[in-house]
Amino acid sequence: MARLQGKVAIVTGAAKGLGEADARLFAAEGATVILTDVDEANGERVALEIGATARFIRQDVRDEGGWKALIAEVMAEHGRLDVLVNNAGVVEPGTIETTTAEDYRFVMAVSADGTFFGCKHAIPAMRAGGGGSIINMASIASIQGESLVAAYCAAKGAVEALTRSVAVHCAQGRMNIRCNSVHPSGMDTPMVRGFGGKVMAAGLAPPRESAPQGASPHGASPLGAARDIAYAVLYLASDESRFVNGQRIVVDNSMSVTAGHVPSAG
Repeated sequence: MARLQGKVAIVTGAAKGLGEADARLFAAEGATVILTDVDEANGERVALEIGATARFIRQDVRDEGGWKALIAEVMAEHGRLDVLVNNAGVVEPGTIETTTAEDYRFVMAVSADGTFFGCKHAIPAMRAGGGGSIINMASIASIQGESLVAAYCAAKGAVEALTRSVAVHCAQGRMNIRCNSVHPSGMDTPMVRGFGGKVMAAGLAPPRESAPQGASPHGASPLGAARDIAYAVLYLASDESRFVNGQRIVVDNSMSVTAGHVPSAG
C-alpha cells in the first residue's frame, strides 16, 4: 500500500522505539522521512536500513534554533512538509516529593518544550504547502494517575492540552492542518524496558499492584509493541483521518479504564 505516497514527514526521537517504528512504517507507505534524534549512531543506522527515502538529521528538540534550521532545510530540499510526529520524550522516575527540579525541567523540556517548538515552526511550512498533519506523542500518564513519574505526567498533560490549542488555532484559521495526540500505555521499547531498573536505582518501591514488569511505568500489564502505536500514527498522518482534529487516540488495551492488571490474551 501507499497511504502516505508523496508526503514528506519529520519524526523526532526516531533513532529507536516508537519513533523508529513510525519512520519505518511511514517509509513503507510511500513517505519521504526525515528522522531526528540526539542519538546519531542509531539514527544513522535506522535511516540507512530504511533506504533512499529516509534521511537522519541530528536534532535536540529543546533547541528552538535547531527547529528553525531543521524546517528550513526540509523546505529547501523537498519544498513541503506534510507530517510532523513530535515523538521525542524522556522519563525519569520520581514522585511529586522525590523528583528533583533538574529532572522535572529536563523531562518537561524534551516533551513539552520540544512539542511546542515543533508545532510552532511546522505550521507555517505546512500552511505554505496547503496543509498537513501534526501528531503529538502523549501517554495514558496524562489521563490517569502515575505516582512514580510525576514530571512525565506533567509533561504529557501539557502535550495533550497544547494539541487541542494547536488544533483549534489551525481550524479557525482554515489552514487545513490537523493536530492530534496519541496516548500509549507501556510499549516494548528501550525507554520502557529500562525504566524498572531506574525505579529500583532511585530507591522507589512501586505499589504491589503496579510493580514494573519488564519495566513499564504504566504498571505490570503486558507491554504492547511499538508497531501498535505506529499504525495509529500512520492513520493520523494519512488523508484517511482528514476529519479527525484535536482528538486523543488512546492505544492501551483498556489499561487507562481498567482497575488493576490487564491479563494477557489467551
